[in-house]
Amino acid sequence: MDHVSENHLEEFAAACRRVAAFGLVRCSSGNLSWRVKEYMLITATRSWMGELTGEQIAVCRIPDGTVLNEKRPSAESGFHFGILRERSDVNVVLHFQTPFATAVACRGREQKNFFVIPEIPYYIGPIAVVPYLNPGSTDLARGVIEAMKGHDLVILKNHGLVTAGKNFNDVIQKASFFELACEIILRGGDHIQFLSEDAVAYLRKKY
Repeated sequence: MDHVSENHLEEFAAACRRVAAFGLVRCSSGNLSWRVKEYMLITATRSWMGELTGEQIAVCRIPDGTVLNEKRPSAESGFHFGILRERSDVNVVLHFQTPFATAVACRGREQKNFFVIPEIPYYIGPIAVVPYLNPGSTDLARGVIEAMKGHDLVILKNHGLVTAGKNFNDVIQKASFFELACEIILRGGDHIQFLSEDAVAYLRKKY
């Protein structure tokens, strides 16, 4: 662990507490990972992100998944490893469960358009959907990894959300903006006006 210092652990723990402070997770729900060179820091299983300390962080090698500090990583570590391996542009992966976005994930009717505010096409882009698969399963990990190859945010049906980005602020912002969009959609109902295709294309090009 030559490249993972106490400062890295402290920075990661502080980021986890920020995720919780933004209301993106509750109690032991959700998990966060961070690329540090060839290593991945990830929340330990059953840890509460709002109270996370350095003692609740698993340090792993990204290429082979070896755990280096005897901490048990989150049950969802499979898709964290996979996303970091597949996406060289990604350094942070967040699995979160906000009320409105999770409500959308639990709806029987699939929501396909989330472009209600400029921030969604600008910062996130199209949203992928993965059907319900058992939490922590290999099937779920495969589904998320495949979906995240071409998307920055994926809905896990009846489960929650996963987003990825270049740093902690990036994933917190994406999760927060997506939660806002889902709240607008659910509160607005049939009265919502979505952005036009031209507006979406302009915003995607600007990004």
